Amino acid sequence: MASPTLASIRADVSSAAYGYLRRCSWMADLPGDAPLLEEFAAPALALMESGKRTRAALLAAAYLSAGAGDIAPAIHAGAAVELYQASALVHDDVIDHAQIRRGMPTGHVAFAQAHRKAGWLGDEADFGAAGAILLGDLLLSLSTEACVRACGLAPGGGRRALADFARMTGEVAFGQYLDVRAGRVPDQDDPVRAAMNVIVHKSARYSVVYPLTIGARLGGADAALVRLLAGIGRPLGIAYQLRDDDLGVFGDAEVTGKPLCGDVAEGKRTVLLALTGRCASPADADWLRSRLGGAVTEEDAERIRDIVASSGARSRHEALIAVHQDEARSAWERLAGSGRASSEGIDLLGQLLGELASRTN
Repeated sequence: MASPTLASIRADVSSAAYGYLRRCSWMADLPGDAPLLEEFAAPALALMESGKRTRAALLAAAYLSAGAGDIAPAIHAGAAVELYQASALVHDDVIDHAQIRRGMPTGHVAFAQAHRKAGWLGDEADFGAAGAILLGDLLLSLSTEACVRACGLAPGGGRRALADFARMTGEVAFGQYLDVRAGRVPDQDDPVRAAMNVIVHKSARYSVVYPLTIGARLGGADAALVRLLAGIGRPLGIAYQLRDDDLGVFGDAEVTGKPLCGDVAEGKRTVLLALTGRCASPADADWLRSRLGGAVTEEDAERIRDIVASSGARSRHEALIAVHQDEARSAWERLAGSGRASSEGIDLLGQLLGELASRTN
């Protein structure tokens, strides 16, 4: 039997995630239910058509690192983290009033458009937000179902893996609150540190650390291997989100699938923008603050990019990314030399480190 590759893992996880979405048809058991459930799930299916499945790939690599054989538990757990990711994105877009996600209308926008097209009663925006909140809840429920199934199939550590999954979903809620709060508090004592705290709680752990520990525990890893993998995950997760924030300002919107300077328009206090506020001239910093949470024109975006780059904030931000990438690479080398992980898992993790270091979307 051929060893799993990143491509095969991603394809199998996508298939499994779609399967959970489609199998929820069990709930459409009354006359007229089926088309309404299809209508409800449509934005989720559209969202799940894209995505790099990086979290699932990390989970599978950690699972294989533990020496586990049958890949099925990791595929179902990978579907769980991807369904949860979709849930978090749908809810996040409501909170941020985002209009575009992965080049498509966000969930609440899609529901509002359906309301408008059908000529239904009431406010279309209210219906859109309500529909998206409920769709996010459905995706969260399906992600839990997938994780429970993975744990039932796992050769070891199913209960601990499920506990990590529950911790992950809870911590993202806390991180999201910190993010929302940061956008409403005008003056932070240390805005860079506050932004880094948001990254750790909202993004780094759930994007990288928890997928690694869940996968390792599913595979029956001992505590020492779990620690080694978590040692890779924290700096890699921070670097991943810092790069995402850079792409939010300097990336090509057609490649990233995100709106022009979306973090600025949404009033996000990212590390990059916090560094810019510290490095830019008072006049430029004041102007940038005035754009937070408002519409960003192409002319505004050009000036934002110029301020971030010319102030030296971007170069400092790149240095932070490099430090965390180097730390993650060193942690991977410790794992490779520890004798505790399988070569198959180590190789896949090395490939993922390379992917994340050079990503453009």
